Amino acid sequence: MSDAFCSDCKRATEVVFDHSAGDAVCSECGLVLESHSIDETSEWRTFANESGDNDPVRVGGPSNPLLTDGGLSTVIAKPNGASGDFLSSSLGRWQNRGSNPDRGLILAFKTIGTMAERLGLVPTIKDRANEIYKRVEDQKSSRGRNQDALLAACLYIACRQEDKPRTVKEICSIANGATKKEIGRAKEYIVKQLGLENGGQSVEMGTIHAGDFMRRFCSNLGMNHQAVKAAQESVQKSEEFDIRRSPISIAAAVIYIITQLSDDKKPLKDISVATGVAEGTIRNSYKDLYPHVSKIIPNWYAKEEDLKNLCSP
Repeated sequence: MSDAFCSDCKRATEVVFDHSAGDAVCSECGLVLESHSIDETSEWRTFANESGDNDPVRVGGPSNPLLTDGGLSTVIAKPNGASGDFLSSSLGRWQNRGSNPDRGLILAFKTIGTMAERLGLVPTIKDRANEIYKRVEDQKSSRGRNQDALLAACLYIACRQEDKPRTVKEICSIANGATKKEIGRAKEYIVKQLGLENGGQSVEMGTIHAGDFMRRFCSNLGMNHQAVKAAQESVQKSEEFDIRRSPISIAAAVIYIITQLSDDKKPLKDISVATGVAEGTIRNSYKDLYPHVSKIIPNWYAKEEDLKNLCSP
């Protein structure tokens, strides 16, 4: 039971739900406050062939507009009962022999889903990667290419287009053995194919900013809230200067500076592991940032005396 306002009692009263009729009834005066309500809870009924199967699911997955039949085709399951074994097994064999035009797409979408899950990506990015792969596959020109690199590149482009970029090293870590070079080549190939599809127009990839990586890198290092906030502000201010380094390198260098100004100093090696940027690259980026450090680091985080104590590059 729960409380609701009753118009007859002129106050909040306890409400009794009659699930068979779908009515919500006032427990004091009997007034029907709501009728024919829909029960949105799960229906835990099972229609399995065997009583030992506890799977309560009685519906399939959602439709997929990227597949020929919308992903709603019927699959004949393996026999698990005493009767009808011969008939079910024969139908299953005949179905497997039949050609499914979407079999390759289904496997590719499953692999992309696994990669996205390992990176903790939202479903919209996974769906965008599926769409990119479908567009490339429709051109029938990807035969003979490294499939894992192609799928990983689709995921990389999808992250860029959804403004949730990931580094190539992060993508490489879930690419089932595909190298950075292979993923890079696959990305160039996909961009070229999508450009041809659009009549020679360039594909919008989205702009990468150092701030896109900052919160994730700081989380990997276990930095406190104040340090994360200072790092994000510093990265935004660094964009005002002509620092010709990649956004990922700038993010790593800013993190190095912020940690050196705090009590919880992080070794350069740990920052390199957390960001995927080589130690030498972080040092060189630090050299480029050092002349502007007084204007980049927020005043509330470090005083001018603290900035003078920073190691000169």
